[in-house]
Amino acid sequence: MADLAPDPLVLAGEAWADYGLIDSGHGRKLERYGPFRFIRPEPQAMWSPRLAAWDAHGEFVPGSDEDGGGRWHFAKQVPQEGWPLAWRDVRFTAQCTPFRHLGFFPDMAPVWDWMRAMLEGRQDAASLNLFGYTGVGTLALSGCGPVAHVDASKKSVAQARENAALAGMAERPVRWLVDDAAKFAAREVRRERRYDGIILDPPKFGRGPGGETWRLEENLPGLVADCRRVLDAQSRFLFLTVYAVRMSSLAIGGLLEELFAGLPGRVEHGELAVREEGEGGRLLPTAIFARWRND
Repeated sequence: MADLAPDPLVLAGEAWADYGLIDSGHGRKLERYGPFRFIRPEPQAMWSPRLAAWDAHGEFVPGSDEDGGGRWHFAKQVPQEGWPLAWRDVRFTAQCTPFRHLGFFPDMAPVWDWMRAMLEGRQDAASLNLFGYTGVGTLALSGCGPVAHVDASKKSVAQARENAALAGMAERPVRWLVDDAAKFAAREVRRERRYDGIILDPPKFGRGPGGETWRLEENLPGLVADCRRVLDAQSRFLFLTVYAVRMSSLAIGGLLEELFAGLPGRVEHGELAVREEGEGGRLLPTAIFARWRND
């Protein structure tokens, strides 16, 4: 029976060659993405910066509305078409997007390592990446077996395909699907498909390719329930991340505990964070997570 761990965990991402959190504070963060440095808003950086001054190529200045908006301001030249980065054996393109991020989520790096470790030793492990975005997580899993990559954005799926080509992984067994995540999961239940692992990274609000509306608090329980139905006692994991909502990791952990009660393993919950570079680097929280693991 998959019991819920009582204490939250912290999964902390460390700097790597092409990414690092340089400093944070006063509601902002300074990061390096390959040869370029950027400032972005970060409400959870409530402390003071450690550096006296920040030298950056660009800064995203948010709009006045709570739900997003804003624009980039560049102090130095940055390739508008993007530039290549790498994590482990995965190569992909970083780019300053209108949504304040740079085409991938670096705080997911410890999750990619964890998922690979969970599937180690499995032959042709089948994975499902819902809300797969530009495919870095999909490519990280593709060395373990076939992956179904699902995203409602045709542009994001096209970028994911380009990242696969850039990484030399275009021939990996990946199904690139422009689809509504909830509808796809429901169809997989009817098809009696099964998966060894699922990564689930839903937005707070979104629309499917057919105009379907996604609202996290309303639609997440049903989606996770369908994900549970395509997992079995031989499956290894489900990893759920939630960003930018007023919600506790205990809440989503409790949801997984209820739905996964009939499976072995355990449910854990906590926070994702990124550690600042340098000695005594502070942890900057970025998201909450809950995961079912069967190892």
